[in-house]
Amino acid sequence: MKKQYLHKAHIDEKGDLIIPGELVSRFGFQPGVDVYIEEGNNEIRVYRPVSQLAKIYIEVTNLCNLDCQTCMRNVWGEPSGLMSDATFEKIFSEVQELPALPTIFFGGYGEPLLHPKILDWVKRFKEIGARVELISNGLLLTEERSLQFIRFGLDVLWISLDGSSEESYVDIRLGSSLPQVIDNLRKLRYIRHKATDIDNSLPNLGIAFVAMKKNIKDLPEVLQLGIQLGATRFSISNVLPHTTELNDQILYKRSMQNMIGRQNTAYPLVNLSRMDWNEVTKEVLTYIYSRKFRLELAGFEYNRAVDNCPFIEQGSMSIRWDGSVSPCLPLLHTNQYVCRLQLRKTMNYSLGNINENGVLGIWKNEKYESLRDRLQRFDFSPCTFCDGCELSEDNINDCLGNTELACGGCLWAQGFIRCP
Repeated sequence: MKKQYLHKAHIDEKGDLIIPGELVSRFGFQPGVDVYIEEGNNEIRVYRPVSQLAKIYIEVTNLCNLDCQTCMRNVWGEPSGLMSDATFEKIFSEVQELPALPTIFFGGYGEPLLHPKILDWVKRFKEIGARVELISNGLLLTEERSLQFIRFGLDVLWISLDGSSEESYVDIRLGSSLPQVIDNLRKLRYIRHKATDIDNSLPNLGIAFVAMKKNIKDLPEVLQLGIQLGATRFSISNVLPHTTELNDQILYKRSMQNMIGRQNTAYPLVNLSRMDWNEVTKEVLTYIYSRKFRLELAGFEYNRAVDNCPFIEQGSMSIRWDGSVSPCLPLLHTNQYVCRLQLRKTMNYSLGNINENGVLGIWKNEKYESLRDRLQRFDFSPCTFCDGCELSEDNINDCLGNTELACGGCLWAQGFIRCP
């Protein structure tokens, strides 16, 4: 069977590596761009050029119909609102001027289905050929909205589902109803399968799960429930502990204590074959997986996702409901979280406003280009590795001399927190 992820490249007579055309266009390998290459034990990894805008997160609102225990909205004093028509039109018009259409992801720190224009905005991006995804808590997913998403060809609908029983679910997602969400998803699947007059293969269903001590036992049932509802993908993240109470729920205390940086090759390399995880092996495997080693699992490096900004690597920008642009979702709003028992305040970081500078104006700004390069190299103090100091109490300065923005304490960059 052909390995679908393998592409044959060619080295010409000059010794230059010729990358296949489909990868050139998809990953933005345009003439003249610079890329980073990381050396592994028996491979090299070519990183996406940070010059290509490949994904745009659009927060159409930071209002929500729920009061989830895990949400950063509980610890901020930010104003709330809905994205205006003018801001959307600015984004929409400039996206069409890009060399390649980026993926549009409707989601941020609010419920997109609360915005009265969300269906129309999904439709308009699909009409120009963009890939479109949306994340929702699923409570407002009516039959009419499901039908419209199917008709428009929404590519992926992500639903946040943090429990498999009503008791565990509502303990986290206050104000919601698990039976109602499940019923909404069943109706979505039914409508999709019965809609013979349209392409009924979309949207694909994704399930986003935030793991904590109190709900991790539900994960196998959530996976099975998702499969029964037609889910084709799952995004499983740790909880970001905005409070000390949430910090007691995290599942990565040992992993954080034993972290090793991407550049640290002083740790011994362990090449591990696949084996069962059971009563005989789990204690030994836990020790090996504890990040005290550089680990290869069946020939592939396992714990290299450290000092690595997932938002930069996927070529994304994030746009707040009022048009303010940040390099990632976590920096859209000022918030706080506990990092190694120290409360860290994350100040929002804006690179400009869409209404004043436009998508292209901000993306091509020298300051933004420099920041993307620095984030890809990750030249920040390792705040999550040490026990902390006064500089690590926020994300403004660090001990390497970074000012305005210091990402060394980012749990996304260390692989603990993930977004779809």
